[in-house]
Amino acid sequence: MFAQIYADHTLWVWLALGAAILAVEVATGSGWLLWPTASAGVVGLLSGVLDTPAQEIGLFAGLTIVSTLLARRFWPARTVEVADINDNVARLVGHRGKAAAPFDGRSGRVLIDGKEWAAELDEGESLPAGVDVEVIGLSGGSRLRVRAAR
Repeated sequence: MFAQIYADHTLWVWLALGAAILAVEVATGSGWLLWPTASAGVVGLLSGVLDTPAQEIGLFAGLTIVSTLLARRFWPARTVEVADINDNVARLVGHRGKAAAPFDGRSGRVLIDGKEWAAELDEGESLPAGVDVEVIGLSGGSRLRVRAAR
C-alpha cells in the first residue's frame, strides 16, 4: 500500500517528510534539523529524475551529511550566552534611569523605562531624587544595583 502511494506521489512524500522534520525543528529550536529539512526538499524536487527509492534515500543521506558538516564549518558559533528575554529585571542591566526618591542609606527606588524598581547603591554614597543612575547588576534577584551615571 505505502509502496504504491510512494510511487505515485514521490514528491509529496519527500515534502511531507521535510515538513515533519521542520515541525520538530520549530518545536526544539536546535537549528540542526534545518539541513535534513532542506535535503528532503531537494530530494523531493529531484525525485522525478531518480530511478529508485534507494537512490533517493542515498541522496537524502548524503545531502544531509554534507550540508550539516558545511553548516558546522561555516555557520558562526554562538559565543555569547543569550539571557532569558522574559527576565524583566536582568534585561535592565546597562540601562539608565533616574532616582525616584532620595536614597536612604544604600537603598532606594529608581525609575527606568517608566517603571519604578527597588534598588541599592553599589557605592556607599547617597543620591538625591532625580539624579541619573546606571544599572550595573542585580542584588538578591530582583533588586537593582545602581550607581550614579557617568
